[in-house]
Amino acid sequence: MSLRNFTTVAERQVFLSGKLHKDLSNISKTLIDPERDIHCENLIGAISLPLGVAGPISLKLKKTSQLHYVPLATTEGALVASVNRGAKAINLEGGADVFAYKTGATRGPVFFTGSINHGVILADWIKNHHKDLKKIIESTSSHIVLKKADIKIVGQYVFVRFQCDTDQAMGMNMVTIAVTKAVEFITKKTGYDCLAVAGNYDIDKKPAWLNMIRSRGFEVCADVALSKKTLKTVLKTTREKLFDTWLAKCMIGSAMSGSLGFNAHYANIVSAFFAATGQDIAHTVEGSIGITTMHQNKNGSLTVSVYLPSVMIGVVGGGTKLKTQSEARSITNTKTSEELARVLGGAVLAGELSLLASLAEGSLAKAHKNLGR
Repeated sequence: MSLRNFTTVAERQVFLSGKLHKDLSNISKTLIDPERDIHCENLIGAISLPLGVAGPISLKLKKTSQLHYVPLATTEGALVASVNRGAKAINLEGGADVFAYKTGATRGPVFFTGSINHGVILADWIKNHHKDLKKIIESTSSHIVLKKADIKIVGQYVFVRFQCDTDQAMGMNMVTIAVTKAVEFITKKTGYDCLAVAGNYDIDKKPAWLNMIRSRGFEVCADVALSKKTLKTVLKTTREKLFDTWLAKCMIGSAMSGSLGFNAHYANIVSAFFAATGQDIAHTVEGSIGITTMHQNKNGSLTVSVYLPSVMIGVVGGGTKLKTQSEARSITNTKTSEELARVLGGAVLAGELSLLASLAEGSLAKAHKNLGR
């Protein structure tokens, strides 16, 4: 017997408990969603993650502003407190400016052509049949739109990066299904074999400069100007110390190590926010890529900015429909994927402010000793 022979969660849980001689009762108790609504094979239960809430945080868009609470699912003590402190600093300055631009989900098949000459032939064919490919891709769903297709020829291989707007969904399943149909059409008409519908030119769930340069999902940026008073009373540091810490850590330290992320800890906030709101947590990889910048203004304030080029996020599909994740997402008071991406951008900015300030004042170990042990 194996787990796939059973048809219910209870049967699998009992079988595994007996086989391993382990008590798995808490795992089974945590599951509250019907099995039919969960995309997980050999399901035996669910894992509980502590959920904290930071904020509210004031986010501005053009001439309007709104307060948002930030749900964060994490086992790391001090993280929620850190984002909360950053949010307080942002609120004292009237809020942060946050923008989110949709660039779309990508899927990048790779074809084998046998030579560069044949690669050029295939590339030209794809360019000349863009309208046909667009029609095929968009026929697979009423929510998908082909935005563009970038092509690269490398030796005997041709890589194509299809980029699609997937409406309110993060969209990886949607774009994979659509591009598969397009690949079938290309293969049938040209005779060139597709080696993989995902040939890493996507680039999906891996760190890469291509996502920094071309973006993926949402491109999110946020900034706030901090006064000397806020720096002193909330962040417990000075403009000069914070600037010097950022320069040494995020710029020089990142360059020295060959990091693709020139930031303090985007991944902390991205992973906790993704887990809370039902996103694909593996996309934390792309979300960790980004740049934090600082500028000392003539009026004595310090402008801090964050740039996240690749935020794969949505409000429908995948784990977003799970009961607890749906409730947590409702805490943000958002309706669209763009609004949710903006809340994440504000939270990342808050987290960067607080951690870098903590490093500047030398309180990181103290905070983790008090809250993380």
